[in-house]
Amino acid sequence: MKNLSLLAISVKSALFAGAVATMPAMAQEETNAEGEVERIQVTGSRIARPELSQPTPIISIGQEEIAKSGLPDLGSVLADLPAVGATNTLVGNNDSNSAAGLSSADLRRLGASRTLVLVDGKRHVAGAPGSAQVDLNAIPSALIQTIEIITGGASAIYGSDAVSGVINVILRKDYEGLEFNAQYGNSTEGVGTENYSFGIVAGADMADGRGNVTFFAEQSNVAEVMANDLRQTSAWGTVTNPEDTGEDDGIADRLTVPNVMSERISRNGVINPFGSAGSIWTFNNAGVAELMPERDMTNSFAFGSFPDGCAYCFSTQDYENVYPAVAKTTVGSTFNFDLSDNVNLYSDFKYVRSDIQQQFQPSFRFGNVSINVEENAFLDNNLRQSLLDDGVTSVRFSKFFDELGNRSADNRRELFRFVTGTQGFFTLSETDFDFDVYYSYGRTDNIRKTLNDLIPDNFVAALDSVIDPETGKAACRSQVASAQGEGYEDPASVNGADCVAYNPFGLGNASAEARDWVSADVTRTDKITQQFVGGSLAFDTAEFFSLPGGAVGIATGFEYREESSETVTDEFAKAGFLTTAATPDSYGEYDVTEGFVEVSLPILAGVFLAEELTLDAAYRYADYSHAGSTDAWKVGLMWAPLEELRVRGTYGQAVRAPNITEAFSPQSPGFARVSDPCDADNIGDDADRASNCAAIGMPPGFEANDNVSVDLISGGNPNLMPEESTSLTAGFVWTPEYIENFSATVDYYDIEIEDAISFIAAQSVADNCVDATGGPDLNFCGQVDRDPETFDITLVRSGYLNAAALTTRGIEAQFNWAPNFNIDGNLKFNLLVNHLMELEDFEFQNRPDEVNVEDGELGDPSWQGRFSADYALNDWKVTWTTRFVDRSARIDLSPEGDTPEDLNPAYVGSIITHDISGTYNITDNAYIDVGIRNLTDKLPPAYISASGSNESIYDAVGRRIFTNFKVRF
Repeated sequence: MKNLSLLAISVKSALFAGAVATMPAMAQEETNAEGEVERIQVTGSRIARPELSQPTPIISIGQEEIAKSGLPDLGSVLADLPAVGATNTLVGNNDSNSAAGLSSADLRRLGASRTLVLVDGKRHVAGAPGSAQVDLNAIPSALIQTIEIITGGASAIYGSDAVSGVINVILRKDYEGLEFNAQYGNSTEGVGTENYSFGIVAGADMADGRGNVTFFAEQSNVAEVMANDLRQTSAWGTVTNPEDTGEDDGIADRLTVPNVMSERISRNGVINPFGSAGSIWTFNNAGVAELMPERDMTNSFAFGSFPDGCAYCFSTQDYENVYPAVAKTTVGSTFNFDLSDNVNLYSDFKYVRSDIQQQFQPSFRFGNVSINVEENAFLDNNLRQSLLDDGVTSVRFSKFFDELGNRSADNRRELFRFVTGTQGFFTLSETDFDFDVYYSYGRTDNIRKTLNDLIPDNFVAALDSVIDPETGKAACRSQVASAQGEGYEDPASVNGADCVAYNPFGLGNASAEARDWVSADVTRTDKITQQFVGGSLAFDTAEFFSLPGGAVGIATGFEYREESSETVTDEFAKAGFLTTAATPDSYGEYDVTEGFVEVSLPILAGVFLAEELTLDAAYRYADYSHAGSTDAWKVGLMWAPLEELRVRGTYGQAVRAPNITEAFSPQSPGFARVSDPCDADNIGDDADRASNCAAIGMPPGFEANDNVSVDLISGGNPNLMPEESTSLTAGFVWTPEYIENFSATVDYYDIEIEDAISFIAAQSVADNCVDATGGPDLNFCGQVDRDPETFDITLVRSGYLNAAALTTRGIEAQFNWAPNFNIDGNLKFNLLVNHLMELEDFEFQNRPDEVNVEDGELGDPSWQGRFSADYALNDWKVTWTTRFVDRSARIDLSPEGDTPEDLNPAYVGSIITHDISGTYNITDNAYIDVGIRNLTDKLPPAYISASGSNESIYDAVGRRIFTNFKVRF
């Protein structure tokens, strides 16, 4: 009986067990007792075959490598690999409420939505509403045996979402005994990145070894880290260079400097925020007025630099998260039982609860409320008199409401997943058929609370305070009839009769009752479900016919899957009472029926110039209830002209159907930041802008007030089609006999996505209105509303379209060597290198001349590398790992983008970091592992916050220690 198990098991690396390896570079073909070549299942194919016959390159990372990373989330561990972006890790998701606390993978930097995550070859329920984004931290780390990563389209094998690749997490099975695991890590530099976890795994056989049951439990905690906790942060930003004389003058247009803040808004309050220098007033903590200092250089209308500091200015970094606080509990069990010699029943379930706290900026008002100078009950009397002497009776006011508390994310995510099935084989005639029939149900329930939001209408009422003549105390005008005047209307929208006068001057001077009356929490609940049933069958044609290289391998199967996502917002927020836009409830669901077939054709084997010549092909048909039918296919070739050289390649078409958010989210309001393309600083960025801005009525020399958010109305598109991609990989595996224990793999990859589903950003809508050739684009201009008096953008409408194209290509290489230097112990080397040759985003594929070049920019370096060396002697093992990130541009490298003169410095220099760890086997059943990550405390430049988005590729924390302990009984 050939081992044709369809359950994915770990690909064994005889040379580099536990090290990262591009498989099957060093894999050795196993033979059974009869001398027959053993065939196993690997990620990327449903046909079991000799290990070296897999045409698709696979990166594998083992449990030992995960433990030695010293990182608190699995997404960050994978992001150490050049093929995986860091944008959706625990740090990368730190500016999102719906994805707060999630850790996901972004293969080839084409987006986490295009990376399919499997557990033991099967899909996993999502963690974020409306998406297929899997939380890797919901997979119990104590049970992980191996993670296999296939980069490149794999939809023909696994279905939708596998556009950029597949991550398959393979879990341990049939565990016997009791195992205790503990891990701890923290910064050595006082940053406060404490994280720890501990867990147990217990398993036992039953019924004379026919079955096994395993239980596991794990508790982990990650401490919250704010940007101000980092040593290098100092409110860095960009300012206009006063020495600049124009384009191409050899002088930098903008400079990067510390202490870039805003004197026009403050947690202590600002009077006359839109005034000129010398007329902008703030308050000390007690509410006593003082003038804001004057800026040195200007970033924009709202921000400037203050080299000597500014005690009461606003700094964005005061509210920036680096790590959210995450407390996670996981419990579950696996079970399998041999119903017969040929049939195994299996099941597993798990429950994961995560409590997440993450900070966002507090609510604010930026000049859109006014103070009645004559009557306000709390205004500093000296300032009152000064304003009245100048004839000012009403003045604009701005404030960040720190005293209400940050708009924190206080979320609870609960995930349940159950899988059951039978797998085994049966024989018809003389042919063995391997089968797997399975069912899975998964559900994620989120309770997402945004704390301390402002009720703007109530604040307007509470801000309009007067002295009540009857009591002599401060009261809301709405509560003092004698102060109201003719035609007065109470501005409050919630419980107006309970208004409490609010003192906004200084910090924390408003009463607790006033703070409560002007603020509220927002609660959203998400329910995400996934269930599917499927089956697969694999066999070969040995009984009927064989090709010169052997029997044809065939796998076929089906799957039916249902996905749904629902988000319900509390009635208070739904009514639009808060600064968060009035968001309607959303619901979407779809189902898909899929069928697939895969064949492996061993054309030649063991002949001259063809030790192996195998052709693979796969085809999958899918019918989506919301997006119609799709086809995915691929062909692959493995050719070994010599025993030591194998040439491999795959080419195919992959698909991704629109997710629930993209297809079903309702049109709802929100906010966006838009840099006005008609502003005097931006109008020269496109040759058509000046004439088009004039055509829509913009005045010459227009200066926009665009450092504040504008209203956004956006939603899903039920008419979206699946996006399609073509993917090519081609390379070779070289295992020379004359270099003992050495292998090299080099692979070229090329992925092109057409009709890509993308959200058309508010900025793009505004730009495309005035960047069109031949006059304004009326379709986009109709989506932009402007204030008829100030001409500022006030509202943008947007949504999802099949409009974009994405392309990437590059070369990835892996070198493994275990030299025999006639020394005691074992020495192993591993080098993984990626050269990104192209990563381009065409927001509108019908405008190929307007391309956004990403390769070489921040987050997408042209070169990345990872080198590791292991030395093991008796009970000791020492590992050294170094990572390299190439110099990256802070400027836009697109053809119509920036030049190095536009920003100084224009590049972040290359970064090299080093890790070292040591493992000691205390006994045969216990070991301890101690290590230092970022040994030399190498930090990115201080102006790189390294939190969120592209900057999360860098380590902003610096040196940290970690230790792992494991004991088995």
